[in-house]
Amino acid sequence: MSSKVLIADDHPRSRNGLRAILALWPEVQVIGEAADGHEAVRLVEQLRPDVVLMDARMPGMDGLEATWHIKSTWPQVEVIVLTVHPHFQAGALAAGADGFLLKGCPPQELLQAIVGQGKKSGS
Repeated sequence: MSSKVLIADDHPRSRNGLRAILALWPEVQVIGEAADGHEAVRLVEQLRPDVVLMDARMPGMDGLEATWHIKSTWPQVEVIVLTVHPHFQAGALAAGADGFLLKGCPPQELLQAIVGQGKKSGS
């Protein structure tokens, strides 16, 4: 069974790049995209993904606040914070993130984080 993934990033180019990478793996299904934290929370409620790939910095509600809201309401949804800013790791984990990766990490590392998280939630 595939892991259902929601991508949350305010940059369309980043979302498109992630979608293209994830499309290479049959064990991953992208079910939605959000451009900010508010939209991410709304889409988690609506779509119930297994995993959210969450950018830390977004306008409005940032990714760390959105992570906290998601994990508080839907603890079974795994959140992996994916950012270019390594100094967000402590905040991401404090907000309840299940994982933290830097953008530009090897694709296999991204896949392992998603598939490993999805299996943990029972998918």
